[in-house]
This record gives sequence, C-alpha cells and structure tokens, in this order.
Amino acid sequence: MAENVRVAVRVRPFNDREKQRKASLIIDMRGNSTYIKNPEDLGAEPRSFAFDYSYWSHDEFKESANGYLEPTGGRYADQRKVFNDLGQGVLDNAWKGYNCSLFAYGQTGSGKSYSMVGYGSNKGIVPIFCEELFKGVEAKKATAGENEEYQVTLSMLEIYNEQVRDLLNPKSIAQKGGLKVRQHPSKGFYVESLVSCPVSSYNDIENKISEGTRNRTVAATNMNATSSRAHTIVAITFVQKTPNETGQSMTRTSVVNLVDLAGSERAESTGATGDRLKEGSAINQSLSTLGNVISALADLSMGKKKTVVPYRDSVLTKLLQNALGGNSKTIMIAALSPADINFDETLSTLRFADRAKAIKTTATVNESPTDKLIRELREENARLMELLKTGGITLEQLSANAGAGGQNPNQDSSEEIEEMKKAMEEELRKNQEEIENMKKTWQERLAEQENENKSNVDAELKKQEEKKVIPHFWNLHEDPALTAMIVHFTREGTSKIGNKNASPAPEITISGLSIQKQHGVVTNKGGVVKIKAIDGKILVNGAKITKETDLHHNDRVLFGPNHLYVFHHPQDEAKNVKEGKVTETPTYDTAQEEIAKKAGFMDKAGKSEEDLILQEDVIQMLPMVNEADAMSAELDKKVKFELALVSPQARGLKGGKTEVMVKMRNLENGNEWLWDRNKFINRKFLMQEMYQNYVEGADDWDVPKEKDPFWEDADVEVLIGTVHVHLMSLSHKLDIEETLTVTNYQGKENGHIEIEIMPCTPKGEGLGEDDFLDDPKELVGKELNFKFKINFGRGLPSNMRQSCCKFKFYLDNQYTSTAYGDGMNPEYKFEKLFKFPKCSQEFVDYLMESVAVIEVWGKQKDTSPKGGATLGTDTKQLMAREKSNLGDNKQTPVKKKGGNKAADSNKDNGVIIPVPPPPAEKKQNDQQVNAYKKQADDADRRAKAAEQRAASSESQVSDIRSLLTQKKRGGADTITIAELEAMLGGGGGRSTTSTAQKEHMGDQASKACTIQ
Repeated sequence: MAENVRVAVRVRPFNDREKQRKASLIIDMRGNSTYIKNPEDLGAEPRSFAFDYSYWSHDEFKESANGYLEPTGGRYADQRKVFNDLGQGVLDNAWKGYNCSLFAYGQTGSGKSYSMVGYGSNKGIVPIFCEELFKGVEAKKATAGENEEYQVTLSMLEIYNEQVRDLLNPKSIAQKGGLKVRQHPSKGFYVESLVSCPVSSYNDIENKISEGTRNRTVAATNMNATSSRAHTIVAITFVQKTPNETGQSMTRTSVVNLVDLAGSERAESTGATGDRLKEGSAINQSLSTLGNVISALADLSMGKKKTVVPYRDSVLTKLLQNALGGNSKTIMIAALSPADINFDETLSTLRFADRAKAIKTTATVNESPTDKLIRELREENARLMELLKTGGITLEQLSANAGAGGQNPNQDSSEEIEEMKKAMEEELRKNQEEIENMKKTWQERLAEQENENKSNVDAELKKQEEKKVIPHFWNLHEDPALTAMIVHFTREGTSKIGNKNASPAPEITISGLSIQKQHGVVTNKGGVVKIKAIDGKILVNGAKITKETDLHHNDRVLFGPNHLYVFHHPQDEAKNVKEGKVTETPTYDTAQEEIAKKAGFMDKAGKSEEDLILQEDVIQMLPMVNEADAMSAELDKKVKFELALVSPQARGLKGGKTEVMVKMRNLENGNEWLWDRNKFINRKFLMQEMYQNYVEGADDWDVPKEKDPFWEDADVEVLIGTVHVHLMSLSHKLDIEETLTVTNYQGKENGHIEIEIMPCTPKGEGLGEDDFLDDPKELVGKELNFKFKINFGRGLPSNMRQSCCKFKFYLDNQYTSTAYGDGMNPEYKFEKLFKFPKCSQEFVDYLMESVAVIEVWGKQKDTSPKGGATLGTDTKQLMAREKSNLGDNKQTPVKKKGGNKAADSNKDNGVIIPVPPPPAEKKQNDQQVNAYKKQADDADRRAKAAEQRAASSESQVSDIRSLLTQKKRGGADTITIAELEAMLGGGGGRSTTSTAQKEHMGDQASKACTIQ
C-alpha cells in the first residue's frame, strides 16, 4: 500500500554569527505547524506550513552535567524525542525487512548534522539507530537457533560534482571520473565496485564512518573541493537469515540509506546572471535535479499522469530512485535557521519540505528463501555468460538500454554495445560475489574483515596514544565534521614539510593547492617547537612568517592558501591548566576572522549592522580569492584576483549597500574585469573542476578559452567609471553644459565627458528669455522638454578599444545608451529629446535633489604584452614581480609625488580595498590598518566636500535668480559682465569654479549660463 513520505522540520538555537548580528526570531511552531514571518513585513500574517512533526529546539533547554541538552520547558525537542519519533520507526521497519531512507535537508549550518549525527552526549539518529540495532541483534542471538544469523554491512559514498567516490576505499577516491553507476534490471541503480564492509558492533560502524570521514577530508583537501557541496550516503544493509515454520531458511533484507544532502542554499544563489559559463558547473546538478524529481513525484501523487520523473538527470537521484518513488519507507528531516538574516534560505527549505510530503512510496518486505536467491543469481549468471560468449546482445536489449538512458534506440553503435558488455561483466561479478557471500558463514566474513582492519585499528590506537604526549598539528575545516580528521606529528628533531613529490619524502606530507616540495621545516628540541618557511607561504596566527617562529599550544597555522591547522602541545596545555590559564579551542571561523583582521579587515568596534554584514562577506570571500589566485598560479593562467569593495554610487545607484566584488586582472596586458560575488563563486567551482582534472593527470584538463573559467573576452563590457550630473538648473529651465570627470570604483579619474542639457520646445527649438523660472515650484503641472546631449569623451584609459555611455533618467526601467566611440577620445555625438507634458511634484523634487548618473562602459584591447616584457614568464614569476613592484603592472593605489594624496586616487563614489599579504610584524600591520582607516576618512571628507559644493551651487543659482528678477522688474533685458563679476568673481564673491571643483573635475569647469 502506498504511503506518504513523512516530513519533519527542526529549528535550532541562534549561532554565534546570528547573535553578533542581533538577529530576530522569525520561526514559530504550534503543534505540527510551523510559521515563518517576513522580516521586511513583520505586520503581515506569517506563512504557515503543516508537517508530520515540527520540532522546537530553539530554547527552553539546559546543559546537564554530562553535556546533554535537556528540556526545561514543554516545547523543547531533545535528541531522544527526535529519535523516538523518527529513528525508532526506521529501526522497526528494518527488522520487518523494509528498505528505509532518512534524508537531512537544509542550508549549511542549519543543524542537519546535529540531528543526524549529533556530538558528545547529544547523539543523533544515526548512532542511536546503530546502537539499538546491535542491542536487538545481541538479544536475538541469545535465543537464536542453529540456522539463525544476523548480518550488518556498511558502505559509505560521496557524490561531489556528479562523481561518486567510495569513502571506505582510498584507492578509488583518486580514480579519474569516480566510480561508475550501473543499472540492475530488478534492483535499480547501484555503484560499481562499492565496498560493503561487515560490522559486528556499533563501535565497528563508528570506526568505519570515522575512516570514511578522514578519507573524505584528505580527498577534499587534495582536490581543493568544497565539502558543503557534497552529498554523503551511509548505507547499512541488515540481513536476517531465519528458518520459517517449515524449517526452510528465509532471508529478509533491509537497506537503510542515511543521506546527508549538500547545503541547500547553494543551489539557487550561485547562478551568475549574464556569465557565459553560468551553466558550466555540475556542482549543483544533483540538488537541483532532486528538487525537480520531488516536484514531479508530488504532481504524480496529485493525479498528473503524464509527468516524467527525471531520475536520470543526476547521480544522486539515480541512486535514490527507490527511496523517492519506489520500494522504501522514507523520512525527511529539514533543518531550519531561526534568524531573520536567513529568511530566504529558510523559506526555500520549508517549501521544499512541503512539496516532499506529497510524495508516495510503496514499500514491500524483502523476504525470499535463501536457496531460491542463490538459484536465481546462478541462473542470471549463466544467462549473462552465454550472452558474453556469443556476443548475442539483442536489438531489444539495446533499445531498452538506450531508451532508459533517454537516447534514440536506432542510434546503436559499437561503443554502446561495448558499454553494455562492461555492464554485464560487472553484473556477473557482483552476482558471483553475492553467491560467494551467501555460501560463506557470517563468522568467516567477519574474520576476514577483522584481519583487514587489524593493522588500521592498531595504527589508530597508537595515534590516539601519541596525541596525548607528542606535539602535533590537527586540521581545521569549514565543515565541523571534517575538523580534526588529519593529524601531523612534530616529533623530536627536524620534520620537513612538503608535498608528495618531494624526494626524499618529507616527515610531514601535505598534498594540495600551492604546497611546495620544500614548503617549510619544523624543529622540536626538548619540547620547544619552532617553524620556518622555506619555499612556501606559512601564516602563524594570521601573520605571514619570514623567520623562524616559536609555536605554542593552540596556535593557528596556515600552509599555502587553504591548509589550516591548529598546533597542539600537550606539555604547554598541561602547564596552562596548572597555572589556571584558560585557552579557547580555535574554530575555523575564528581562525579566518584572525587572518582577515591581520590583512586589514575586521574591526567590529563601533560598526553598524551593514558594516558587520560587509565584513562577514569579506571574511567569506577572502579565502576563496586566495584559492583562485593559487589555482591560477598552479595552472599558469596568468591572471590575478583581488577583493574590491564597491559602493552603490560607483555602481550607478543613489543608495544601497557596499558590495564585495572580485577584480580579475590579466598579468600580461593589464586588462581588468569586475565580477560580482555570484559570478565569482560560480567561476571558482569551475576552476576547482579544472584543478581536480589537472591533479588527476587528465590529458584534457585544459579547455578551449571559451570554456576556461580563468578567461574573459576583451569584448565583455567593463565599467570605466561614472559621472554624476546635478539637475537643479534644469528645474529653473536653465541650460547645463559641463565637462565632468569619469571616476572609477577606486575613486581614480578615468577621463572626462562633455554633456549638455538644454530646455527646449516640444519640437526641440530653443526657449525664449521669458521661459526662465524663478521658483521650480512653478514647474508643477506644466510641461518640460529638453535635449540631453553626450558629445564626447576625453582621456579615457589607453587600454580601451571602444566605449559608450549609459544612463537612466527619472523612472526609466531601461538604460538609454550612446553609440560606441573608438579610442581614448571617443566622439559619442548622442542627443535625445525628453518630453514631460505635465510635471508632477515628485518629478520636480527629483530635479531639485537628485543627480543623473551616467555610466561609462568600455571594451578593452585584446593585446599581447609589448616589448616581450612578460614573454615566457609564468604566472608565479609575474605575481612575484608585481609583488616586489618590478615590471610594468603595479598595484593601485599608487603614491604620487608630493606626499600621499589619498584624495587624488580615492573619490567619494567608491573605494577598492586590495587583498594585501598579511604583514610579518605588528608595525607593518598597524601601517596597513591605518592606511585603510585613512581611505575611509578621506572618502568621508570628500563626501562632505561634495555636499558643500552642492550647497554653494544652490546658493549661486539663487543669487543669479535674484539678479534676473531684479533686472526684469527694472525693464532690463541684459546683464553686464561687470555685474556678474561683482557677484561671482574676485574679493568677497564666490568663484564659479572653486579649487575643490578643479581638483575634482579637472581644469575645464562649468561654463557660464547666458541670457539673450
């Protein structure tokens, strides 16, 4: 009988990040219903969702003496309650012989792992399930007859970037392309050559899962993979062999899939709008396909018969086909963040879970006579052997295979037939293995496994004992489950640090991105441990070391761009405990904050919420940018990456928040591109794919430039800068004729453009002298027509091949654009007639108070380096040359002669903060921090100066208006030069073009308005 997937949701407490941000609670639960409030509309009715279970784990709890979080009120759902509701049902169904599946879904950090695995005394569903299963097995064994047997086997795999890796077989992890996924006619999809290990206790399972997690950590580090994008499936197969009433041996089999899905927030947020490679990465394919499968299954359950379920579109959904729509009893637990700052991700999770509860599955007991199973397998093997011997693959078989894969069955080929033969051979091998396992006694299989494990178990026990007395490094990882999985001892004497290619092999081998053969060296003399960098980059407590440095307990050490470790010194720790010193254990987040702080970021004192959000983005992006830089160097891609903080004004907006963007610079020709956060993250995953193929030794790791994530076409438009045009004069129907400075996101002058705005008749003819308005309020209800001209540009960057200007006026939704002009001094010759038949008060206010922002966009020259300056030079040499300020491509900002005039290079419409190398000494760090503070202060001063200039301009317009009114009343129709000079020039008057304006706009300033 079909039954619905059972769905539970669980909300966790605020984490440290949410507390620092003073986040608000937006989740509420009453009974089985969950409610979510929109933080931008708190007065609106909360959205409600009904599930099988809604678990409130946000508050009303305390920590007991043994560390267990127990309820203090009636609402709190502890770990035991969650297991009793969900895990106990999985356990009961496993004993009955049903297949079971338990999914954990939610954004990274929402509490999936806590519900599934838990920590310390707060054991999650998986460990409690395993403990209870073996308790039941032991109880059954106590009264078991001669022919009764209970077998438990475990497999563990990871799906990353559409590739399957067996986490219990380290040799397969490095296999190019991962393991193959095959299809069995009756059993569905399975993974070829996946290891399934016999286990006899929960301790065995715990050791195997730890082994798999350790292998996963090493693989993720070596391949520079992002663990939050990986799906992990732990499959526990429970077999019961018992005689029935007639004495016939029966086999009852249950496969329990425990699935920890990748972070759900990644699926939709990384699409880079407008990027040619936005669909290139397979990183989100499994998760997005899972959503499509669940939607299709929900439609089927509601009676839509013609719906096609796209199981085959991803590896994950192939392997979970039974769990989602076949022979399985399935439970999903969705983890929720309680905070307003995660509203979008939490709402998405609730919607996903709401769709999932509509899915129906039909589970059956998997029970057959044991000898019948063996006979069927032998018959199947005989049939496969005959087909392979005779090559007798029928057209029907080929058609069925092709049709199942979504291909045209008529397009058969020798490749398809060969692939079918391989699949048959694998099926034959698997069947034979099952026959052998059925013929063996369970004790024989366990004995074989224990022999294989003995050396590993002994080595692990030895390592645990050595950790108590020998100083060592242990790894930090963004995924807490992968933290402390790798250990490197610093034994007495000298330990070299290097990669696996070093000869002789180093005592501490670290493989992965930017680890050199002779990266560094550690010395341990009588318990005094020191570290020194040789050919590689090493940071200790966030600062780059340039000389031998002492290591102390809990010091943070970074090798290369992303190999982060904590130094553990047992003797130091004991000394600290004796002296009563409390040292907090570092976390990945605190270590990254420290690195960012030493790099000039992270100053939380007196910061607004917006500033804190910006700093969080910087901390998240900084290691990614460093990784991209390192991959470019390893793959010799001749580009460099930097963080850029770009204000809304520099992006052509009146208001908004400063955004973290990434600048990619071509080290050969100096071309630059600014990528938004989403585009960079998408590109970074493609870079990781390329690097992974490179590490695996694939011949085709490099791709054509059109598919290369490190390459950008010179034809891609880049923002040269913006120009702000004040419109107050237009509200008086006065002409505006200006030569204005084009200012880029760094505040650097990138040339000038000449603009004209001239009030006119509806036909574009000039206005008469009487059309001048004393008071802009007179414009309300009347018509306004004007010509908007952009004449030319002068002095644009020399690497620009073409450029154009774009702008939006008032309520425009679409950009108005000029034609492209060529070279540094383009002629735009743009003119547009704007007509406003009846001016509203809002429009007049816009003219009085706002500015028109003109964005200048360009296409760069696609040139090779001139004069052979970089010819034959690899990326690492180019980066080193730039760092030491040799060669032609120097980093900005650049100090000019005559002192550090920050105002010259940092205008008030945007500031870039480049990623500097962490300073070696405190003095250098202080200088860096002071430089960033100075940039901020300069930007503030420039903003105030701009306000003063605007006030001055408004006052001048008012004076001109008064003079005009006075002349008209006196019957005069001209103004003499002497009168204008008396009012605006010399002595006590105000100059039309102030010194500040000249600094900001160049020598050409606003031209005077004239009445005829």
